[in-house]
Amino acid sequence: MSVIRSAGLRGFRATVAELGGDAEAYARQAGCPTAALDGDDLLVPEEAMATVLELAADDLGCPDLGLRIAARQDLGMLGALALAIQNSETLGDAMECTTRYLFVHARSLSLSLEPDPYGTPGVGALRYGVREGVEAPPQGIDLSLGFMHRAIVYLVGPYGLVSVELPHPLLAPPSVYEDFFGVPVKGDRPAALLRVPLSLADRPLGGGNAHLRRLALAYLDEQLPAERADVVTGVRAVVGRSLGTSPPAIGTVGRLLNVHPRTLQRRLRAAGTTFAEVVDEERRGAALRYLTDTELPLGQIALLLGLSEQSALNRCCRRWWGVTPRAVRNGSRQGPRTREG
Repeated sequence: MSVIRSAGLRGFRATVAELGGDAEAYARQAGCPTAALDGDDLLVPEEAMATVLELAADDLGCPDLGLRIAARQDLGMLGALALAIQNSETLGDAMECTTRYLFVHARSLSLSLEPDPYGTPGVGALRYGVREGVEAPPQGIDLSLGFMHRAIVYLVGPYGLVSVELPHPLLAPPSVYEDFFGVPVKGDRPAALLRVPLSLADRPLGGGNAHLRRLALAYLDEQLPAERADVVTGVRAVVGRSLGTSPPAIGTVGRLLNVHPRTLQRRLRAAGTTFAEVVDEERRGAALRYLTDTELPLGQIALLLGLSEQSALNRCCRRWWGVTPRAVRNGSRQGPRTREG
């Protein structure tokens, strides 16, 4: 069962009371603990959280309930994550740690900066999503995008929002959405997006207190579930993405994982490996895919593996499998596959 922290309901009681409703009655009807209405750290089933919003919006005839609640929420409700965000050097750094640690508040939610779906130069898409198989309720999406928008304004001021896209029909008149976001809002789109300037990631936040940010990140690291805390898995993922784009360096990988290089190397040794071994294994797996599944020139494969030249690829293949890259491609493939398997 997916859960979400009750901080997501901050402002629900006051908003419902303002509309003449009974927040606790809606919570009971939805199977949501009434204690969740007054605290930030209670774990609540995501289905109950979604249901209480939809029930209240429908009963009160308030289609913009999610936006009204978002207007009452603030960054502080994210706890340690808020400290890490506020003490980041740039908005890009803040978005990076939000993407990594959002699961602390909601296990099924994700946030990512992606290319603009319309290919507009200088524009990107801040995408809010849920894990496959999890329902994305309209009021909850409106609330979340509304909160994201207000949080960015709080951090950097007006930021050049281009437009907003929702994966459901507009619940309220377009003017209500446009008054809230200040830009056109489209419904029935493929995903929930804030279309923003790509330069937004470079906007400075002032850096804040670096020590406080480290403490916040250390606390958040302790909340990582076992599968995310696997340092080898994390290093493999970063190295795999960086092959061919930048030299695999432990300092760079450590920065992306928010771990000091010496600490990262120590954790890898404790897991029975080293950074060099992980890089070598990722290269070997990628080399096998390129050699057996593509017709790419060997020189290009070497570059994609982050190797300086084709001769380096030759040496690696002889070390891995005892044959040349051309032999792997042209008939001696069973040996490498057997070794990999």
